[in-house]
Amino acid sequence: MDLITRIKTLSNEVFPRLVEIRRDLHKHPELSFNEFRTSDKVKNFLSKEGIPFKDGIAGTGITADITGFSSDGSTIGLRADMDALPIHELSDKPYCSVNNGIMHACGHDFHTSSLMGTAWIVNHLREYFSGTIRFIFQPAEEKLPGGAKSMIAEGVLKNPDISSILGQHVTPFLETGKVGIRSGNYMASTDEIYLEVIGKGGHGAQPHLCEDPIALSAQIITALQQIVSRKADPRIPSVLTFGKISGNGATNIIPDSVFIEGTFRTFDENWRKKAHFLIRNIISGICESSGFGFKLDIKLGYPVLKNDPALSSNIRTRIQEYVGFENTIDLELWMAAEDFAWYTHEIPGCFYRIGTGNEAKKTTYGLHTPSFDVDENALQLSSGLMAWLALNQLNKR
Repeated sequence: MDLITRIKTLSNEVFPRLVEIRRDLHKHPELSFNEFRTSDKVKNFLSKEGIPFKDGIAGTGITADITGFSSDGSTIGLRADMDALPIHELSDKPYCSVNNGIMHACGHDFHTSSLMGTAWIVNHLREYFSGTIRFIFQPAEEKLPGGAKSMIAEGVLKNPDISSILGQHVTPFLETGKVGIRSGNYMASTDEIYLEVIGKGGHGAQPHLCEDPIALSAQIITALQQIVSRKADPRIPSVLTFGKISGNGATNIIPDSVFIEGTFRTFDENWRKKAHFLIRNIISGICESSGFGFKLDIKLGYPVLKNDPALSSNIRTRIQEYVGFENTIDLELWMAAEDFAWYTHEIPGCFYRIGTGNEAKKTTYGLHTPSFDVDENALQLSSGLMAWLALNQLNKR
């Protein structure tokens, strides 16, 4: 039996168990850095399979190493995230979240279950490879600065040094059975903007006695849009969005201050820094020239996610071998962000997407929505595919 057939046979065998695990994790979601039950679930699984692990990394993070017939060779990392989102789930399925206001709306329950399945498969294939595969169960992808950064700081890529790393993410916009990949820049950097515009409140009928922060905030937001439309190189995708404005006034009350929250995203780290400078300059110029105060906090988020070209080329070929050329999809740039990006700034990495969309099963709702769900049949593909990619990456020397 050749390796690819052996892997698919094992993925079929472990599949029912992965569905059970995924539903349990989905039913009991936990927020970033609080994945205690989830972490225990992973550790119990690894212990039962006799796979050694280290826990307590970045709080709830876990790593597990599986070495082949020889430790001589490179080490590759495989990563899954474990945290959920503060979203109230809208579902009547038996595995709907029992934790009010918390939901696996981004598929991290799928990612964790899938990586557990990959570990199970690889553990049955030690005679097929040399070197080591490190399984990284990571907390807090959804919360800045991201669990990846913390795990890297605690040495997750060392002892032995990891030569490359793979990650996967579900997507409802690809049909189950399809896999998407892109070489080079794939996902944007993301930064959070928190601004308070400070004026002088008063009666709405006496604006001449006030310093209206609402009117000035409108001016600031309009002016800041020119950063993308007139200051950015049009060849560099950029997004500046303000999604929250809070004035706490009323129809006849001008508030003392206005709070504004937004995000800036792009694909160029140098332009990212320059844009931060322009944001500060425009805000300070408008506020100071009008006699208003302000407080600005730009929280640095995840960097640009870069899929290493050489690694991605090899991974694309292996994906085609596993799912077929017709089911291997070229991905477009995506303005969303992922803390897997931190790994790609340390070592060669490749982040690809697993299709989980199925109209009949109603799994085409978008990520981060209260009706999001996955086609669990994709677990059979994802667990085996990642094992196939990892073993080929180690054996390609």
